[in-house]
Order: sequence, then structure tokens, then C-alpha cells
Amino acid sequence: MNNKHLAVKNKPKMFLKKINSNLNLSLSENGFTEASELQVETFSLIKSGADLVISSPDESGKTTALALNVIQRLDEPYEQSPRALIMVLNREKVSELVEIFEKLNQHNKLRVYHTYEHTDIDNDKNLISEGIDILIGTPKKMSDLFSGAGFDINRLKMFIVDDLDLILKSRHEQIITRLSDAIEKTQRIFTVSEITDKIEVLSEKLMLNPTYVEMGLDLEE
Repeated sequence: MNNKHLAVKNKPKMFLKKINSNLNLSLSENGFTEASELQVETFSLIKSGADLVISSPDESGKTTALALNVIQRLDEPYEQSPRALIMVLNREKVSELVEIFEKLNQHNKLRVYHTYEHTDIDNDKNLISEGIDILIGTPKKMSDLFSGAGFDINRLKMFIVDDLDLILKSRHEQIITRLSDAIEKTQRIFTVSEITDKIEVLSEKLMLNPTYVEMGLDLEE
């Protein structure tokens, strides 16, 4: 296998290089003046388009790192079909991620839409069909939307599953696999609190030569 395990050690905080100017402005306005170790380590990897599994403890900034990289990659509103799909565990995680995007997306103005089990699916489909850039949703709602909505998922640049380990505990592996298999080519990014054998098996199945980024672990490359 060609996959890599990268350890993120404690490094001095630094600014992100070659960051989108509008994103940088939003970061500055919201007090994000320095990047965390995790954000520094993953920034260039995500920009490269590589498939990644990012492992770090809770409250380490994984979700914020995802949001800023999605904005960096997509840059501005464009096209009709969504270009980034972000699957999260539940309604609370949807709200958390939407709040992060509201702060960091102020100047890029990407069109973000969110959905979860109790939103009206017909209304979801109508609003999404008007054109969005980023779709955030829970596993079952994502499955329902893409099984019959006719969206062009092959326009996706990023398929992201945040807290994959928790989502697998909720028995949604088939949904993740089905959606991933339906996309011909995209960057796949999974975040977890720990890389287990089950996580690695699924990642090897769905990803192309995944790189594993493990924060705070002394692993050899």
C-alpha cells in the first residue's frame, strides 16, 4: 500500500501560507490570527486534493480545519450542483458547522445549505436545485436527498465525513459507502478521534492511497 501515517507533534503556531485573501480576512475578523498545529499540518495536504483520514482528540479544531479548507478550495459561488458534501452525526453537529461557516464564509459568500432529519425533503430539494456550493447534512437525510433528487454528484470536489467513528457507531456505514461509490472522482476526507482497524479498512475501501494524519502521536512515516 502507498498510504502514509503522519504524526503531528507540538510545533509553534504559525500563519497559513498562500491562504485565500477573503478567507484570511474572515479569520482575522473573528480572532483566528494563528493556525493550530492540526490546521498547519493538514492545510497543504487538503489543498493538494489527497484523500485524508484526520485523527485528533475532541475539541482539537478538526471541524474548523475542515470548514476553512472547504472555503479555501471552493473560493467563490459557482455552478448549480453542490461542490462539497459534508456529512455530520446529528442536528447539533449541523448547527455547529453552520455557525463556523457563518463566521469564516463572510467574504467568500459561498452558498451553504444544511439539512437534517426533520427538515422538509421537498423544500430541501427545491432550495438546493436553485444552486448551492456546500451541503451539510446528517447521513439518513443525505441518503434520502441523493437517492431521488437527481443532483449531479459528479461535480463534487470534496466528500467529507466529520466524526466518522461516531457515525459508524450509529450504523450508517452503508449510507457512506453507497454515496461514496456513486461519486466517480472526488477528494474524500474523514475525521475521527482515533484510527481503529474498522476505520482503516473502510478508508482503504473508499479512498485512493489515503494519508493518515494523527495528531500528537509519534509515528514513523
